[in-house]
Amino acid sequence: MLHGMSTTVEPSSERSAAEVNEEIRALWLRSGGTLSVEQREEYQRLVQEWATALPQEAAEAA
Repeated sequence: MLHGMSTTVEPSSERSAAEVNEEIRALWLRSGGTLSVEQREEYQRLVQEWATALPQEAAEAA
């Protein structure tokens, strides 16, 4: 039986792009440069969160 993954991004705790970027960097450091399947899923979630935070910060700065 195949299980589908949700592709919707759930709103996060309103973290800044810099905070999310720091978590991405920490994930890569912990992994030693090779992500497991679970880490790849976390990485994808973090990148989506980071990408969402960027335009929000730009709009707030304007």
